[in-house]
Amino acid sequence: MTMNTQNSRPRRRRRRRAAAGLVLALLASGWAGLAVYSRRRADPPATGLTAPVLLGPLSISLVETGTLRNRERVIVRNEVEGARTIIRVVDEGTMVSAGDLLVELDSSALEEQRLEQEARVQSSEASVIQSSESLEVTRNQAAADVAQAELDQRFAILALEQYEQGEYPQSVQQAEASITMASKELQRAKDTLEWSRTLEADGYITRTELEADELSLKQRQLDLELAQTKRNLLTRYTHVQTLEKLKSDIEQTKMALERAQRRARADIVRAESDLQSKESDLRHQQNRLARLEDQIAKCRITAPAAGMAVYATSVQAHRWRRIDPLEPGQTVRERQDLIHLPTSSDMMVEINVQEANLPKIREGLPARITLDSGPDRVFSGRLQRIGILPDNASMALNPDLKLYTCAIVIENGSHELRQGMSCTVELLIEQHERVLSIPLQALVRVNGDPTVYVAGPGGAVPRRVCVGLDNGRRAHVIEGLEAGEQVLLAPPLSSSIRRPEAFPESALAVVEPGATAGPPAEAKGPTAGGGAAP
Repeated sequence: MTMNTQNSRPRRRRRRRAAAGLVLALLASGWAGLAVYSRRRADPPATGLTAPVLLGPLSISLVETGTLRNRERVIVRNEVEGARTIIRVVDEGTMVSAGDLLVELDSSALEEQRLEQEARVQSSEASVIQSSESLEVTRNQAAADVAQAELDQRFAILALEQYEQGEYPQSVQQAEASITMASKELQRAKDTLEWSRTLEADGYITRTELEADELSLKQRQLDLELAQTKRNLLTRYTHVQTLEKLKSDIEQTKMALERAQRRARADIVRAESDLQSKESDLRHQQNRLARLEDQIAKCRITAPAAGMAVYATSVQAHRWRRIDPLEPGQTVRERQDLIHLPTSSDMMVEINVQEANLPKIREGLPARITLDSGPDRVFSGRLQRIGILPDNASMALNPDLKLYTCAIVIENGSHELRQGMSCTVELLIEQHERVLSIPLQALVRVNGDPTVYVAGPGGAVPRRVCVGLDNGRRAHVIEGLEAGEQVLLAPPLSSSIRRPEAFPESALAVVEPGATAGPPAEAKGPTAGGGAAP
């Protein structure tokens, strides 16, 4: 590879030098010929080659080549993502019905992806079921926890009510009863002791029995004091402690209930969020599976309507490169046109118009169409649509060349017309019955103004004129000439760069350097269509 590159470099240098020398030689000879020609034409004689100004009919038209298309057609495109290989394709020119198979693409890779996706869908479905059951368990557990907390709170409230309205009053009553009984027992012990003292003094009882009664009195005094102390402890301490504890239990159960409710809501929200996430993933996996199935189905491209199958490669033949027709084994991309199905016999012509000719044309212009295969037959048509943007293909090859695609509807079509035929279109821009016209080569520009040389007895005199459109051969003269006058067909080349002062004042007004030359009084008014001859 290195030796071939090294050997080819000297050959490329020699070719460049030879091409450069040839270009320089051609430029030198051209400049020499131009100088001789300019010297010869600098002062043209009055008897030079002339042509008369004609008064008569003039047709202004634009001629372009184009290609026949069906006016109404269905374009079948590849809707499968990525690049796919054609397995089978219908023969071009086959008449098909709606639903017939046109193209079948390779779907083996998509089939494998579908199997893998089905497994993902099943896994997602199992996750959804598990999350759903977990959500129900969480809800049940949350309800049980809240119910238990509410029950604990009710029990705490009931315990407080039970103590305040039952246990405490009962305890106080028992303490009072104990004090009363102890008081009565004490009084009885006192009475018994006094009686015993009387009996002991009379000698009816012994000293020992008297001492027993005295001991019993002391016991009853102690019992009374103990009952009173117990009542005081109940009312001053035990009641307050028990009351505060029961109230605290109520507050604790209230906060426990709130915690249980909040925990229940959080657990349910977490479980619901997990379920929603699993369901969203399941929908995503199902959508991917549905899209794969749709892509697999689209690998079998059927006819949406009845018609004759025409390959898009035949319709869109490129003039600069060869496009292979559709065939098995060929790779096609997404959104690529595959088949054209004409749905009617009406035909149209698509032509490319240069940007410079756009001001001359308008929608609705009549047109004459002749086929390259049969130039004797002329079809009539009308310009229906002018492209808004230039054609991308032409701009890619030559950024300076901007062509706009225009559509011409054929009004008197026949069975001779077939899609893809080459033809010539003549757009009839203007049709004049009686106007002045001169040969296009008689016009030159002097300081940007169209000028002709009018032959007279004293020689050729330049005259500024106002011209309209031209048809490539003759230009429409609006003002500045009269019928029968003779104009030079070969005006001097140096006239386009002469200063206005070099011409007679009767022909051109004197224009100071840097000023813009305006039309003479007899040539005022806009140029029709902006189509002044160059």
